[in-house]
Amino acid sequence: MAGIGSRIDESGMLLRVAGGFALRRDLGGRWRLDLRRTPVDHVEKRVRITGILVGEDLVEVDGVAPEGAVAPGGDLPDSGSPIEA
Repeated sequence: MAGIGSRIDESGMLLRVAGGFALRRDLGGRWRLDLRRTPVDHVEKRVRITGILVGEDLVEVDGVAPEGAVAPGGDLPDSGSPIEA
């Protein structure tokens, strides 16, 4: 498992849990997510997240996007909104 401070880039199902959000990982298990914005359009959908592991199972998220969406330069959009061509 990744250590605290590790960069996270994973896909899975975005879930609303206990007043917050989690990613049910394709690789198994779950990450609790610390999000700056509420990704209401992506709940219960497949997404890709990027961020930093800040706790045993907590990711400080800096990007949420629909799975397969990639911004110019390969980064996820900060807004969590789909990328327009």
